[in-house]
Amino acid sequence: MTDSTERFSDRVEDYVSYRPHYPSAVLDYLQVECQLEPSAVIADIGSGTGILSELFLENGNPVYAVEPNQPMRAAAERLLGHHVCFHSVHGAAEATTLPSASVDFVTAGQAFHWFDRAKARVEFARILHSLGWVVLIWNERLGSTTPFAKGYESLLRTYATDYLTVDHRRIDEHALSKFFGGDFGFSIFPNRQHFDFAGLQGRLLSSSYAPTSGHPRHEPMLAELRRLFATYQERGEVTIKYEAKVFCGHLG
Repeated sequence: MTDSTERFSDRVEDYVSYRPHYPSAVLDYLQVECQLEPSAVIADIGSGTGILSELFLENGNPVYAVEPNQPMRAAAERLLGHHVCFHSVHGAAEATTLPSASVDFVTAGQAFHWFDRAKARVEFARILHSLGWVVLIWNERLGSTTPFAKGYESLLRTYATDYLTVDHRRIDEHALSKFFGGDFGFSIFPNRQHFDFAGLQGRLLSSSYAPTSGHPRHEPMLAELRRLFATYQERGEVTIKYEAKVFCGHLG
């Protein structure tokens, strides 16, 4: 299997253009649940192209975006480098390179399922202040809400290379409770994207499990995607619905 830190190297532009952002309600929740203030220092781990980092930067937070993949990190630097509070860091969840007790929040958006959880927990405890928070967020695509959603889910199960193996939904409540070392807060916020066919194709190809050009499943997958779009589009668009799931707590 490809090194997980390199899985997105050839998908950066699709990732930048077509991955969902996080609803602003996430910030409102963290302000209440975790007393998030603009002065809080954020270590965004597995920050990728900076989608979650951007949410905190717009809140005024200093953000240390820790990302091991060079093309993803370069994209974040290009997109977010104008923010004076943005700091790009070549590091990983298990070895961030950040000083001990230097941050108020450790966050991970769409990334925690790639980490070595035991090693990451030790590292997060090291870099957090004593009362610091860990916040884990996923945009979870809803696979059975509409006929299109069911068809798209079936497409992934048929053509994707290792979709079920790397699906973040394998991180269940028991795994999260073990990671946090006790109770944690949880909330869900609705999210969605509207796509024409080019956007839908880009969204699909931004996923690490979607076979790329030259793979024997690539063209059949795109043919099925075109069929799905033609069947279910309305006024030239289809909708992908998500639940933005937020888990937050202290490390017990």
